[in-house]
Amino acid sequence: MTEPNNFYPSNITLCVVKVLLCLSAITLNSISIHAIRKTSSLQTTMKIMLLSLAVSDLGVGLLVYPLAIVITTLEMTSNAQKNQAYMVILNLFQVPLNLFYYATFFGVTALSVERFLAIFFHLRYQELVTYKRVVAAVISIWISCAFLSCIQFWTAPLIRNVVYVTIELVCLLTTALLYYKIYQAVRRHTREIESVQVETLGGDITRTTRRFKSAIGTFYIYLAFLACYLPHNCTYLARLILGSSNNLDLVLHLMQYTLTLTWLNSSLNPLIYTWKMKPVRLAIRNTLQNILINRFSRG
Repeated sequence: MTEPNNFYPSNITLCVVKVLLCLSAITLNSISIHAIRKTSSLQTTMKIMLLSLAVSDLGVGLLVYPLAIVITTLEMTSNAQKNQAYMVILNLFQVPLNLFYYATFFGVTALSVERFLAIFFHLRYQELVTYKRVVAAVISIWISCAFLSCIQFWTAPLIRNVVYVTIELVCLLTTALLYYKIYQAVRRHTREIESVQVETLGGDITRTTRRFKSAIGTFYIYLAFLACYLPHNCTYLARLILGSSNNLDLVLHLMQYTLTLTWLNSSLNPLIYTWKMKPVRLAIRNTLQNILINRFSRG
């Protein structure tokens, strides 16, 4: 017999937190997907990328959370490592975990690229960012994520870890650089508005301002993503560095919390859409009003 889990109280807390986040992720993202689809004022290209990101967040609620709750529950029993059902679920869990994990990574990066092109190549935006290209990019993202979620079955752990760390660093650095460039453009644009008569520029100012507001909205998505994902990336690197050190058990336990924090991002994104994107906010409000009206009319 092995010793019972030393972190039994914290596992109970994790289960409760995961159940609450699971419900919020499913509810909020279901409403967001419906609202984004109904928002006609959003550019079609941006709408597709937001829908892709919302679908990955919904997938976390529908697949990742339930499996994680089962795993955490099984870990509170003795001899969990010898439980065949536990090992099977743990292996299966890695597939949707990596699928939606990297779908979010690539989705946030794609949003930053799209906003960068909209601001710095606004005259050629319609030519560069077409409907077909965006659809092809989103399909490529999901195919790549499916591949990354399955490489654990045929690659050595060292190679797999190098691939994962490299991808994450490239995405984080690329997105940070693009938003820094966008930030510089926003400051320059603000100074230009303050120094000229708005009436003389008319619609150009309005269109440019709309692009910057949209970029700021996606920047908040990036900030939430960074706050939720960066701690897990740090603990993941610590796990690789420590190897079989005596402190590895503590790091592995800490990773349960940081991994749960990454899933919190799936509940935060719909709130950011509501807060920073007015068309989506109005669509969500109308959706909720219709739901309440239908419910009361039936009652």
